[in-house]
Amino acid sequence: MRFSTTLLAALALTTSLAAPAFAATIDGTVTGPDGKPQMGVFIVAQDAKTRKTVSVLSNEQGRYHIGNLPAATYNISIKAIGFKADARRDVAIAADAKITFDFAAQKRPVQWGELSTYQGRKLLPKTAERTLNHNDPFFGACFQSCHSFQNRMANGVRDLDGWRDRIKYMNDTMMAGEGRRTTEKEAEEYAQYLTLAFGPDSPKPESPETMPEYKSLVRKFSPAAMNIAYVEYDMPAPGGMGPWSAMEDRDGMMWIPYYGKGNEVIRLNPDTADMTHFKLPFSRTAGIHSVIPANDGKVWFVETAMGKIAQLDPATKEINEYQSPPLPDGRKPGAHTIRVDERGLVWTSGGPVITMFDPKTKDFRHYDVPSTYANTVGHNGDQWFTSFRADGVIARISKDGVLAKFQPPTKGKPQRLDLDPDGNVWFSERQGNKIGRFDPKTETFKEFPLPGPEASPYAIGVAKDRSVWYSSHEQDTMNRLDPATGEVTEYPYPHAEISMREFYVDKKGRMWYASSANNKIGYFYFNEEAK
Repeated sequence: MRFSTTLLAALALTTSLAAPAFAATIDGTVTGPDGKPQMGVFIVAQDAKTRKTVSVLSNEQGRYHIGNLPAATYNISIKAIGFKADARRDVAIAADAKITFDFAAQKRPVQWGELSTYQGRKLLPKTAERTLNHNDPFFGACFQSCHSFQNRMANGVRDLDGWRDRIKYMNDTMMAGEGRRTTEKEAEEYAQYLTLAFGPDSPKPESPETMPEYKSLVRKFSPAAMNIAYVEYDMPAPGGMGPWSAMEDRDGMMWIPYYGKGNEVIRLNPDTADMTHFKLPFSRTAGIHSVIPANDGKVWFVETAMGKIAQLDPATKEINEYQSPPLPDGRKPGAHTIRVDERGLVWTSGGPVITMFDPKTKDFRHYDVPSTYANTVGHNGDQWFTSFRADGVIARISKDGVLAKFQPPTKGKPQRLDLDPDGNVWFSERQGNKIGRFDPKTETFKEFPLPGPEASPYAIGVAKDRSVWYSSHEQDTMNRLDPATGEVTEYPYPHAEISMREFYVDKKGRMWYASSANNKIGYFYFNEEAK
């Protein structure tokens, strides 16, 4: 699918509004081992001080362009699966500099850690008992909720005792509040399988590229997809887990939760890359899964592992926690994703019910919708939720507290959702491999099938131009759906194991994400000069 010049210019302008009056540019060409122009290579410019990066792609003619760079010292390199080239280190660039660097890419072996999750499941060793399958109780929860195999498994070698330790870590820390713990028998089976797949004596070849099935599993991208660019910030990864999402506050700062052992939320200044850490005053894993800045300047977050919600005052760093009482039948409400409506009421998904909390009265109220995952505030005060199960519904709680449930045509496990300017609800159907749209006015659904052998949409967001973006959990791609035509453009992402959970559009129109497995937060935009 092609984009109009007008649309591309408008989207490029969105990101250039915050650019300095005088900005540097870097451009050049990328050639392959045969000396011909090479398309689809990421060129990465990283500020050596802040570690903020801009990643663009080489186009069909091998050309690339990085614009709007502030004066700084940069490291400039390429990134492409199966290729390498010499990097330019410590390049001092003035505010109005125009620099050209050409790269000659050379072949190197494809690494297991560069595969998409889908490719890995097809190529990694299998046994009669275990495989890296998302339907497996442990690997399914692991791969759907926390991470995949590329960064935590493939990029290192552990023996059986080492994998036993990692299984214990997942049980004790990462599964807290989400999913069930494994039995001793299951834990031993998983450890043995991981030793087979990623141990010192694994039977897999050194490079998956040598396997006859590999070539058929490689996704191809169109020339029209070469105009995407990514701006990313390196984030800390306490306890081995990175950022979970990125939400903007009223002052333009980004708030980021840490789900693992980090026990903190971080405030990022996107202009300077400065970070402020707000740590919880205890060591027990809280499982901070979601954070949302409120209009009054306070910041709310969930402690999923403890079933609590909490309010942070950034000015005083004071944290107040609240826990819902058990339900009449003894079940405990969960806490997964958190939002605050225009009245200041706090809404959380997760567990057997939806929970509403009134900070003024300290009262809790529950609504009977099981396995809720995402939630968002509607344009008229309605609250919208997904139920992440095969027969999951789209649920609405009206401003006057009336619950309604709507069943999508496909039993595809609705996961994340967002609203367009007309109030339509867009949601990802993770296992249905579709994007759904629900029209509240007519109470009708429309579903859009997605390309790829396993599209697996997870994060979803509606851009200012009404296009619908989603991340593919299995394919490691960013994707744009045109609602008018149903056409989808697939875009490459600079890293394997995309692990994006939420998109958020800030006041400048930039769509933010977090990639926890890669310890990045960032946003993407169209690079007009890539044409």
